[in-house]
Amino acid sequence: METFESLVSTEFAPKNTYLNTASTGLLPARAVDAMKAAVESVADGRPQDMFADVEAARAAFARIVGVPDRRVAAGASVAVYTGLIAASLPSGAEVVTAEGDFTSVVTPFHVRGDLKVRQVPLERVAEAVRPGTTLVAVSVAQSADGRVADLEAIREAARAHGARTYVDASQSAGWLPIEADAYDYVVSVGFKWLVCPRGVAFLVVPEDLGGLTPVFAGWVAGERPWDSCYGPVEELAHSARRFDESPSLFSYAGARRSLALIEELGVANVRDHDLVLADRFRAGLAGLGHAPVPAPDSAIVSVPGLGHRQAELSRAGVEVSDRAGHLRAAFHLYNTPADVDRILDVLSA
Repeated sequence: METFESLVSTEFAPKNTYLNTASTGLLPARAVDAMKAAVESVADGRPQDMFADVEAARAAFARIVGVPDRRVAAGASVAVYTGLIAASLPSGAEVVTAEGDFTSVVTPFHVRGDLKVRQVPLERVAEAVRPGTTLVAVSVAQSADGRVADLEAIREAARAHGARTYVDASQSAGWLPIEADAYDYVVSVGFKWLVCPRGVAFLVVPEDLGGLTPVFAGWVAGERPWDSCYGPVEELAHSARRFDESPSLFSYAGARRSLALIEELGVANVRDHDLVLADRFRAGLAGLGHAPVPAPDSAIVSVPGLGHRQAELSRAGVEVSDRAGHLRAAFHLYNTPADVDRILDVLSA
């Protein structure tokens, strides 16, 4: 029986110290092989059935977040799904968001022009919900610094005032377990912690489809897609598939295998692995006299004032991000204690 470590070592062999999953996750070997095979099949004139990959990926994501696959739409972008939800809101609706949250989570609400969007500090999102609030939109973990939202408090506040919840799990799905059924809408890209190729995203909607109008519906949104290729779709899918974007099939060929790997490893196991490394880094930073942004139980560590060292670290073979002057390191399943020690060695020089 394969262990966590042996399975990971089979799938990943980075040539550097890669601590930048919050930007882009590494692809496992099985996903790379599947994408190569898919591309070659098209080059050879015998394309394989990559729509089957879309359905397998949809089902895998549904299992990871704990909902039936009929509640999961498959697309490519968080911004598109935020736009879908924004388009469903009545004029004058109030949306509560977190200050500095990722652009794709909030911008579609602002560009409507006729919505009341209130931005509050992350730690005050729950208390900012009030009578008349229509929607609360927030990332589970902040892209900039890894702070994790108090989702339970936000959910309870929204329920108390009759507001819906829209949760972006792009910086958490794959390392932080989430029960998507606790929220109205949950969205996530696949190319970060779910180690999928770019071009893969999922949206979870309620059983009643959340009152959303499929404003970008194409043929794939039909109950019988291959009978919906010409003229208006006569019968929209009875499931969340009515909100599918026309899929990036090569990406989904890889995503099917990437998500299978996450399931094999187990999100709870990945979380434990990631947090041990993040805590090791925090302890090492303290020894060097640096204080990261407080973000307990997060796999993302952000260090104020060290962003300028990103280029130096990259030259030394350590990949991290510079976010508004903060050095951001992200620890995931393919990282090891040696990776933590390496970045600390460079920072101490």
